[in-house]
Amino acid sequence: MEVPFAASRLGTLGVEWEIALVDRDGRDLASESDAVLAVLDERVPGHRVHRELLKNTVELVTDVAGSVDEAMADLAESLDHVLAATDELGLDVFSAGMHPFAAWEAQEVTSAARYDTLIDRTQYWGRQMLIYGVHVHVGLPERDRVLPVLSSLLRYFPHLQALSASSPYYLGTDTGYASTRALLFQQLPTAGLPFQFQRWDEYEAYAGDLMETGVIDTLNEIRWDVRPSPALGTLEVRVCDAVTSFDRLAALVALVQCLVVDLDRRAADGEELPVLPPWHVQENKWRSARYGTDAIVVVGPGNREVLVTEHLAGEVARLQPLARELGCEAELLSAVELASGETEYARQRRIVAEAGGDLAAVVVDSAQRLRAGASAHR
Repeated sequence: MEVPFAASRLGTLGVEWEIALVDRDGRDLASESDAVLAVLDERVPGHRVHRELLKNTVELVTDVAGSVDEAMADLAESLDHVLAATDELGLDVFSAGMHPFAAWEAQEVTSAARYDTLIDRTQYWGRQMLIYGVHVHVGLPERDRVLPVLSSLLRYFPHLQALSASSPYYLGTDTGYASTRALLFQQLPTAGLPFQFQRWDEYEAYAGDLMETGVIDTLNEIRWDVRPSPALGTLEVRVCDAVTSFDRLAALVALVQCLVVDLDRRAADGEELPVLPPWHVQENKWRSARYGTDAIVVVGPGNREVLVTEHLAGEVARLQPLARELGCEAELLSAVELASGETEYARQRRIVAEAGGDLAAVVVDSAQRLRAGASAHR
């Protein structure tokens, strides 16, 4: 199967941010995306807010951006439009890897053939997907470097997951994990960690096998945590939980952009990019999902292990000159401070404790912070 890759200018960005809709009484999820999109379709021509699998979700999608600042301004504008619509409808918004207490059985699925097929095939696990993420696309100029960059980028999976982890609660229970979303999402067919192919023809053969055996109907149904997006000419990083903080979101986008650009330039210069064995990548994913920024992860040959935040600080320092060139130095440097401070998952646990166990307090806090963040980034 031939899979053309529409090359893009190196480092261009596209960000997709999944936002939950909630009611203002009990702060439960609200299956009202049709109503929100109806308001936007009428009042905001050309808006970039999309439907998702479940009707409790809208997705903010940027235009192609040349910088982190540009992408964040785009997201803030879209969130402003969503907030105006939800205010009119008596709703509110929430952003984290998972809603802390909503029941999956109560959620409505968006009416679309691809979603109907997904739910029909995946049944119980498909209906469990009360998950929200951030996807970052980074433009790549050369097809044959995409997979080497992808495989090497997996070394930083735990850094991205730990920095974004925001889903300690599921169905009203503290799971003990920093990111429950990470482990739940991988239950879907073709989801989870990617195969570490090095050549494009290996990826084409894999996609062709899936098509021929009926596992997928379109390439988008390969739901890897990091995947090529051939039609867009990007590498799409889908590791991150959705987060409430605009500052944390900007840090994540900057880190992804710098890592991908750095790896592609090194590959273009003829370097054989370093990779971790799949079993270490898998273990690092679990450790960062479980322990977040307290995870000790495998980072190199000889089973060398280090605290994920310590390794992140070293990599940020190495990437700082590149970040300055790309115009995201402040955002990249903030990743170290954010990783060493109160995390999103720790904040949720603190808020619940202060509220006497009331999980709705987490949703209230997120709604307030989203509004403040959108205002600050206008």
